Amino acid sequence: MLNVKLVGLPSKTLRRSKALLRQSFALFSVLGAGFFATPPEAESVTGTKGSAEFQMEMDSWLSALISSEREALKPTSVARSNPFNLSANTSGESSFEYSRDWLASQQFVEGNEGWECLTQALYFEARGESVKGQFAVAEVILNRVASPLYPNSICEVVNQGTGKKFQCQFTYTCDGRAEKINEPKAHERVGKVAAAILTGTAPFGLTKGATHYHTKAVNPRWARKFPRTATYGAHHFYRQPGASRS
Repeated sequence: MLNVKLVGLPSKTLRRSKALLRQSFALFSVLGAGFFATPPEAESVTGTKGSAEFQMEMDSWLSALISSEREALKPTSVARSNPFNLSANTSGESSFEYSRDWLASQQFVEGNEGWECLTQALYFEARGESVKGQFAVAEVILNRVASPLYPNSICEVVNQGTGKKFQCQFTYTCDGRAEKINEPKAHERVGKVAAAILTGTAPFGLTKGATHYHTKAVNPRWARKFPRTATYGAHHFYRQPGASRS
């Protein structure tokens, strides 16, 4: 457990340290304990080291930590580093295809919370879409996870704004309707899509960093401002300026 004592620091230094710690903990919640290094000793603030020297050490340590975690959260890393503890299910197949036949050849295995949230989003948002379109929608969600403009986990991205009717990011989470799985075969299929993209079994890059999509039946205001990056099936895909991590 990380145990950093900040007692004795000036109020301004204390606020800055706490803010940096909150940011690092938010990233840590996505990537897990393996990314943490040992923090600088803070008890020496009341000893031989002054608060300014400790603050410099803390800033340096947290900056290096946050930098490495941001790099790990880039879109390709979200898919390929597999931070969701899922195993690829290829059933002996050596090649990937965007097809129902390929999905049918894969074993269905339930994953963790991130997999569950992604599967649910794909079911309610794209179960009637083509296979490539379903993977494209999954990419949008993972691109948001990797973006500094959105939450740092799949479930937080999917449920952003939930609780305010029709003011959420994904309509099914705030339309007032019960979220029931009435098509188990479709649910199984998108569950395989989620597993394939989270484990890196499927390639990543269909949408060229897209963070938004809409059906061809509507024309939202933001679609006039964001560059369109792809079209699959019934959906157009767009990338929000400034959404990519540098």
